[in-house]
Amino acid sequence: MSIEVHQLSKWFEPGKPVLDDLDLHLANGKLTGLLGPSGCGKTTLLRILAGLDRPSAGRVSFGGDVMVDAEAGVFVAPEKRNVSMVFQSYAIWPHMTVFDNVAFPLRIQKVARADLRRRVREVLDSVQLGELEKRRPAELSGGQQQRVALARALVQQPRVLLLDEPLSNLDASLRADMRRMIRALQQEHRLTAVLVTHDWADASALSDTVVVLRDGRIEQQGAVAEVVAAPASDFVRSITHLGPPSP
Repeated sequence: MSIEVHQLSKWFEPGKPVLDDLDLHLANGKLTGLLGPSGCGKTTLLRILAGLDRPSAGRVSFGGDVMVDAEAGVFVAPEKRNVSMVFQSYAIWPHMTVFDNVAFPLRIQKVARADLRRRVREVLDSVQLGELEKRRPAELSGGQQQRVALARALVQQPRVLLLDEPLSNLDASLRADMRRMIRALQQEHRLTAVLVTHDWADASALSDTVVVLRDGRIEQQGAVAEVVAAPASDFVRSITHLGPPSP
């Protein structure tokens, strides 16, 4: 499921665009990292893809299907986009067990009980939580809670997976483990995924392509190896921690 972003802009105050006339192609089955400092527009772009915010101008399409077109007045509601989102704060319910947290979106969709149990157990096994299905979030580590959030996103079998700073609350060793798990699951399910991060280590480890944003505009986009080999500006060098140019 490719994603096309055409002339996308967003402003909350006149004359102060958060996103400024973006054009992007996000390839089918690939993970794209949106990289940049706070306030550059990356989370706003993710929320527009999810349908949580509306753009002020421009259009977004998934696989040729228009999700939003500001000029034409087209807007597909979030629940009709078949998109899953993993949040920085995990956003799992403390009063529910692991199983019930993951099953929740399927219950909303009224999935048959037998199919629901099969799908939940399969995805819990895939994130190595199969033996913890009866625990509550307070009994889990931060890494385990993040895996519950990831399982809940995957159980819906989305066509697009959105990841909003999913690793920022984890320590270094857990981050490395979660990077490997997210990457493996994204490739296994052939998901089109978008990762928002300010961390070059996360972006470079997880992404096929990175898009560096600055003040709502694209500073550089390309494969990770291309950006490493030829940063387009001193700003990209600083964001990616690649250091000064060679003499």
